[in-house]
Amino acid sequence: MNYTPFARIIFNHRARRIKDWGTLKGDIQLRQLRWLLFRGATTEYGRDLDFEALLQHTDPREEYRKRIPLIEYEDIRNTVMRMINGEEDLLWPGKCRRFAQSSGTSGGVSKYIPITLDSLRVNHYAGSKDVVAQYLRNFPESRLFAGKAFILGGSFDNTLHLTDRYVKIGDLSATLIDLIPGPAARFRVPDKKIALLSDWNEKLDKLAASSIHENITNLSGVPSWFMRVILRALELSGKDKATDLWPNLEVFFHGGISFEPYRKEYEHICDPAKMHYFETYNASEGFFATQSERDNDGLLLLIDNGIYFEFLPLGGSDTDTVGIEDVEKGKIYELIITAPNGLWRYRIGDTVQIVDTDPVKIRIAGRTKSFINAFGEELMENNAEKGIAIAAASTGAKIHNYTAGPLYAHGEQKGRHQWAIEWDTPPSDIDKFAKSLDAALRSINSDYDAKRNGDIFLDMPEIISLPAGTFDRWLAGVGNRKLGGQRKIPRLRNDRSILDSLI
Repeated sequence: MNYTPFARIIFNHRARRIKDWGTLKGDIQLRQLRWLLFRGATTEYGRDLDFEALLQHTDPREEYRKRIPLIEYEDIRNTVMRMINGEEDLLWPGKCRRFAQSSGTSGGVSKYIPITLDSLRVNHYAGSKDVVAQYLRNFPESRLFAGKAFILGGSFDNTLHLTDRYVKIGDLSATLIDLIPGPAARFRVPDKKIALLSDWNEKLDKLAASSIHENITNLSGVPSWFMRVILRALELSGKDKATDLWPNLEVFFHGGISFEPYRKEYEHICDPAKMHYFETYNASEGFFATQSERDNDGLLLLIDNGIYFEFLPLGGSDTDTVGIEDVEKGKIYELIITAPNGLWRYRIGDTVQIVDTDPVKIRIAGRTKSFINAFGEELMENNAEKGIAIAAASTGAKIHNYTAGPLYAHGEQKGRHQWAIEWDTPPSDIDKFAKSLDAALRSINSDYDAKRNGDIFLDMPEIISLPAGTFDRWLAGVGNRKLGGQRKIPRLRNDRSILDSLI
């Protein structure tokens, strides 16, 4: 039965509510902050920083910016460990029993982000509803609920050797699948037993085998990992395309990493006439934004789902943040959040570019630590993603994974960028790929182009081809994480820590 017409009635209201976000965005965000402060006032963190005094202000935003410090994970690591060990009312009211474990690839140590019942209710699951609402608004012909969603998630882990069986730590997606509301569970595959398997090699075959006889209408997950599942399902079924295996497949809801390096491959295994791609921005720390138009003109910031956003100009100090009503179109900011999981003015490590202000739409520019500026070139992650996709398309290459870093001048050799790449299909001519990548980056980034001018300051990029499986082995070893989690490869580093360990 096609339940889409009934679902559309339910989701129409969510889709329509954004029409006033352009004019009311400041008021909406003020309500989020006051609610967060009210909930946090009874916690240890709220008492120490006197949230009650902030609530005496009709508009506490300026005082909040002045009095509450920006924090990173290391500032609250000890407090989070106390929460894991059962202490209550520390960063958020009550006892938290779920934590999203990040791979910790930047520092080599895992982070454990609290997942509270409030964060699930008003943010993560609410954000998922917004994705569906915006998709249905854009595609009136959709039959999304005539079949099932194939949702790819991670697993739980117990690297901390916890004795409390009620406390679960793992990928955010594992908790989202484990606690998914009953009505939504009817429209998804695979079953929880398979979805939460921790052994990726066992899980891959079971995911593929359990899906090939289902009526799949939509996919949801990280592009790189889902590609493996689809290829295995095609191998088991003998089909050539995912849209042949699942004739009613219409959309891939993707996030976690840039889709651009994988777009050509998905277009190869999915009929472009049938398939849509819809981007989301759902991190361990919160569900922040979703695509809202057929053509992805930027991600709509979800401003009424329990998160208060601040935007820090690059290089700014704690008090230099601006609110949503003061962001400037085209400018890049570091994203700061206050969220219903006890993250107060938290630096999540992402930078975003403001695409529009009415309503606010963003584009992920990269990680605050994922850039190369060794020679004044200011190469950002979004530049790299675009450039590598252009080079792959122009040379017929297919990229499995990559990362890049600087090689400083020594002897008579000028400095350059080294790109370590693991291929699915290597280019026939590596030099041609390097030249295409260089040309693309020069067209995208004026600072890079200036430093490359005349080969005076910066030489041509160097491509290093890595053996198959290199990135998997490296990721499996970082933070003792198991293969198959929702982990992100650091695309760019301003040092050689990742490059050297890979090479």
